[in-house]
Order: sequence, then structure tokens, then C-alpha cells
Amino acid sequence: MNVVDFFQLSAGKWLSQRTTHHLAFRLAEAGESEIQIEALAIDHPKVLEICELHQVDPSLAVGGSHVRWQASMGWDKSDENHEGSTVFVLVPETPDARQGTLLRERGYAEIVPVAGRYHMDDEGGLVLTTEYETMSSVERFWFVSPSLRMRTSTVKRFGGFSTATFCTEFRMADTEETDVPPDQVQDAGESTKYSSFFGW
Repeated sequence: MNVVDFFQLSAGKWLSQRTTHHLAFRLAEAGESEIQIEALAIDHPKVLEICELHQVDPSLAVGGSHVRWQASMGWDKSDENHEGSTVFVLVPETPDARQGTLLRERGYAEIVPVAGRYHMDDEGGLVLTTEYETMSSVERFWFVSPSLRMRTSTVKRFGGFSTATFCTEFRMADTEETDVPPDQVQDAGESTKYSSFFGW
């Protein structure tokens, strides 16, 4: 499975349940999100727009995703909805598209346009590494089954780690089936049985 296959399998509507550990305060926070992921073709206007934003030749891109979310936070007692969206564009550096650059409309740790690194690891997980001005983040995504996805994330600020997050994401029932071939889905599921550990 390459990164394009991974993004196609991720398309749909997901319920994400997460626990975030705020390491400096030795506290944990639970949260929940609804996430909508739309796979984007290489000629989609949003893909072309992000390439232009990052001054990358659109012909190098192999696709992307538009992600929207609505979240609730454990510490937030208000009725405020934590909503947002971002666009990812994949720019591979190898013929098999297993590693390269991931362009983002907004980052995970800082709300600014950012370009990070991605690679598919030996266990079928997608690993994203992003360097910001004041911090860095490492995220890993993997499938237990086509309808169950896991994510881990660590954010490191100057001076040490600040948060570590684990997410379990369930595909919601009204989501349409994806077009990923069954053999690739099988590979994704089997590769995760060695994983022990993770969001928007």
C-alpha cells in the first residue's frame, strides 16, 4: 500500500475518540471528534491552490485530501464547537509514492500553512513529521481494519515534549464504501497487529 491508497482508504466519515496527555501538567484530557475526509484528485482546484500556496509544481502531486472536523474537549465546559478544516497534498519523491512531502493548508500544532515529511513504514503505517517555528510534531496513522483506524501524535516544544495523543477512530455507518482493492485492505489490517500505540 502506498500513500495514495492510504488516503483513499481514509475517505469517509469517522468518529474519533482520543486521550491527550499534557506532560508538563501531568494531566490527561479526553475528547471526541467527527471527521469527514474527502479524497481529492490531482486536478482538484484545492490541490492546485495548495501547490500554488507552497510554490510547488502541481504536476508533481499525486492527490490529496480535504479534512473537516467538529470536536469537543474534555476541559472545555462551554457550548463552543471546535470546528476546522484543512487540505493535504501529496508530493512523492519515489516512484512507489511511499515517501515525500506533505503540503498542508494548516498545521496540526500551529495554524499556519506548512510542508512536512511523510513516509509509509514497514508495518503499513503512515508517519508524518512536521517542523514548525516553535515546535515539531510526529504523527502515525494505521488501520486495524477498513473501518477502524488508530493515530498517535507527539508534539515537542523547545525544552521537551508537551503533549502525547492516542486516537481510536471508527468509520461511521452512513459512510460510502471506498474503492481500495481488498488485497490492499488486507495488507493494511495485517500490518497493524504489531502496533501498540494514535489526530486532528
